[in-house]
Amino acid sequence: MRGIERTHGVCRQTLSAWLKEKADTLPPLEATLTPIGPEQTPVLEMDELFSYIFEKYNKIWVWIALSRETREVIADACGDRSEETCQILWNRIPFAYKKALVFTDYWKAYQAVIPNEQHNPVGKKTGETAHVERWNNTLQQHLARFVRKTLSFSKCVKMHEICLKLFLHRYNMDLLPAAG
Repeated sequence: MRGIERTHGVCRQTLSAWLKEKADTLPPLEATLTPIGPEQTPVLEMDELFSYIFEKYNKIWVWIALSRETREVIADACGDRSEETCQILWNRIPFAYKKALVFTDYWKAYQAVIPNEQHNPVGKKTGETAHVERWNNTLQQHLARFVRKTLSFSKCVKMHEICLKLFLHRYNMDLLPAAG
């Protein structure tokens, strides 16, 4: 953000206001997804990663649900590492994906929220969550505020969520096949 401020000669408050305005005008994340057929059973991978707000004592967890077939981010949630935040993630999953097979790690929140007939807890060595683990690395490579050891960080949760929302929309839109 400082680079944008210097390049365009705007102050931080102006840039922050523009980002908030842009994030508010984005369609729901579901609008960026490739449609799936009613007979198709999607496969989702879910994982969480942490970053910091203002200082290392203020962890925030980013929860992600990723489609294995399309590599699109289906839903996200920010919060702590509790069942409540996992429930927020599950509630944000679009209806078409509610019947999906879901692969996660063994974190207890997943087991409490995801229906047993859909949930497949697995270890990292199985490779069943490799795509979402790789996506976490992509997020950290593109947005420094999500890296654990960095000088870049968010000063508030709202800006953290705004930057994540903007990134998710751009990421999913870049995956869409070109029209025509």
